[in-house]
Amino acid sequence: MKDIIVLGAGMVGVATALALQKRGADVTLIDRGAPGRETSYGNAGIIQTEAAEPYAMPRKASELVRIALKQGNEVRWHLDALPGHARALWQYFRYSSRVQHHQISRTYVQLTSRADSDHAPLIAAAGAEALIRRDGFRQAYRDTRTLDEAAADADRLKQEYGVPSAILDSSALARAEPNMLRSLAGALHWTGSWTCTDPGGLVAAYADLFTARGGRFIKGDAMSLAARDGGGWSVTPVAGGERIEAAEAVIALGPWSASLCKRFGLVVPLLGKRGYHRHFHTEAGPNMTLVDVASSAVMAPMQVGLRITTGAEIARHEAAPDPAQITRAEQAVRELFALGEPVEPAPWLGTRPCMPDMLPVVGAVPQQPGLWAHFGHGHQGFTLGPTTADLLANEIAGEIPVPAALAPANRFRAA
Repeated sequence: MKDIIVLGAGMVGVATALALQKRGADVTLIDRGAPGRETSYGNAGIIQTEAAEPYAMPRKASELVRIALKQGNEVRWHLDALPGHARALWQYFRYSSRVQHHQISRTYVQLTSRADSDHAPLIAAAGAEALIRRDGFRQAYRDTRTLDEAAADADRLKQEYGVPSAILDSSALARAEPNMLRSLAGALHWTGSWTCTDPGGLVAAYADLFTARGGRFIKGDAMSLAARDGGGWSVTPVAGGERIEAAEAVIALGPWSASLCKRFGLVVPLLGKRGYHRHFHTEAGPNMTLVDVASSAVMAPMQVGLRITTGAEIARHEAAPDPAQITRAEQAVRELFALGEPVEPAPWLGTRPCMPDMLPVVGAVPQQPGLWAHFGHGHQGFTLGPTTADLLANEIAGEIPVPAALAPANRFRAA
């Protein structure tokens, strides 16, 4: 294989570099900062093999009214952001129809079902076993109606896709989580998923594995990517000096990918869903990662404390942080567990790069020879990075083309 530049050192970019390196490519990994310090750092740390179906936009009138009136905490929106997101949101709504969503899920489950087996050899080779738990995570429900609905849907996923799960009633949940301050209706335990106590640390361990195998990591300006005369691509290193050159390049910049594609005359309908987290000191938190479904708050035990993460926020990319969701999430968690003081002075904020059709973009960038796309994983970049990296590396090596549903062709449009 030829020499290749990979732009972006999050989970998706680092996994891409490793997959290409494995196939004999001479890879240079580029990022403006250290590996795993952006979007890949801020997630809940779940390798979600249970996510057989991607997150669809609610379509019931009652659910849409609830979101419009900001009555729940799963979605928060800002009026000034809607014009810029209108086209992508409308497409997202259309793709979320029952028929379309089922069709998309048939492709999606082929990715998530192999996520653990694709991570496993990297975890072992990177010496990162201490960061991984293989006992699943739980979704807790405050009322029996929503628990019963979740149980029925989990049974459907088990029958249709083989996703393992177990239901805990109120007493069983209380025994499993003796630190909980109040009783709940019960929980759904996704038994097959893995969790990570330091998502950014896992990405950094993968990056160290890449460099130990002979790869190069250089701090550079991904937005300086330019085509070379006669073919190939180059970028400018942060420290200055000669531009870094390679025959081919991969865009794996997460939420910044659309901005780079626009420089080449391509509009990518990437919908940015912002999210927040904050760590708290606690000596009596949950025994495993626990989701309070009512508040859309994920409680994830991390090395630095209990990480609380939020649902989605629709906002302008450059908008100032809005603490409303993380404040609500913290209040809800304090009803369940004895939280101490925050670890950080302010919540962390990041953006999930979501495509309206809920599938990642993997493959050749239209009309740009030697340029490849690998982004748009939405809520599952941490889960799917190694899996879709393997698919992309196969195509770049000329072995197996990526599934047509993931390819950029017909999903981008001219500016």
